[in-house]
Amino acid sequence: MTETQQIGDMRVRITGQGPDVVFCHGFTTTGDFWREQIADFSCDHRLIVLDLPGHGRSASPRTRRYTIDAFADDLALVFQTLKVRDAVLIGLSMGGTIAQRFALEHRARLRGLVLVGATPHGLGPDVAVANVLAAIDRLGVVAASQAVIERSFGSAAAASLVEFARHEVSQTPEFVAREAIVSLNEADSRSQLAKLDLPTLVVCGDEDAITPPTESRALAAGIPGAELQMIAAAAHFPMLEQPARFNSVLRGFLTRIGR
Repeated sequence: MTETQQIGDMRVRITGQGPDVVFCHGFTTTGDFWREQIADFSCDHRLIVLDLPGHGRSASPRTRRYTIDAFADDLALVFQTLKVRDAVLIGLSMGGTIAQRFALEHRARLRGLVLVGATPHGLGPDVAVANVLAAIDRLGVVAASQAVIERSFGSAAAASLVEFARHEVSQTPEFVAREAIVSLNEADSRSQLAKLDLPTLVVCGDEDAITPPTESRALAAGIPGAELQMIAAAAHFPMLEQPARFNSVLRGFLTRIGR
C-alpha cells in the first residue's frame, strides 16, 4: 500500500515497511524514475520517494529557491517529518549532488549513500549551464529538457522508455529549471569528499554522456571506501534501462551494510 503526503512543497510517496530507503531524483526528472525499484524493495524496506519542489507533481511556488542548498533543506524536512533515521539515501544525477550535500550536513541520519549518475563537480556538455540556458532560450524549456532526455539513454533503451521520460521532464517550469541548472553547475564537493565517512555505492551506466563515467570514478575515488559499479548497456538512467542488474547491485549493497 502506498501513502502520499504533502511535505513542504513536495509530493512524497511512502510504501512498504522496514529500514528506510529515501530516493531523490535529478534535474527536471521525477520520483517516477524509480518505478522499477518499488516492487523489489518495498517488500522489506520503507521506501520514501519524493518529487522535488518544482518537479513532477510537486508545487512550484515562485517565492522559494530552487538550488542545491534549498533542495537539501527540503530533504531534511522529509527526514524530520517522517522521523527518518539510519536511512540509505539514493540520489540520481542532481539528486546525487543534493545527497552529497545532505550527507555532509546530516551524517547521523544516514547509514548508507548511493550515488547514481552523479559527480563531485563537472557535467557533460549537454547539461553545462551555458548550453542548457541557450537551449531553453532557443527551444523553450520543454523542448530543451526533452532534447537532453533523448541523449540520456543508452543505445538499447526502448522507445517507450524514452517517451515516458520525455513526458516526465515536461512538467518542470522554466524558472525552476534555470535556477536549478545554475546551482547544479556551481556545486563542487571535491574538497569535502573525504568527510563522507559512511558506506557509499557509486553507480554509473557505461554509456553515460550526461555525467560521464570519469566523473563517477572520481567521485568513488574521493570517498573513503566507496564502491563503484558500472552498469553495461545503460547510460544516465541505469535503474530504468537495466533494472534487474541495478536492483541486484543495490540489493547486494543493502545486504552488506545491513549486517
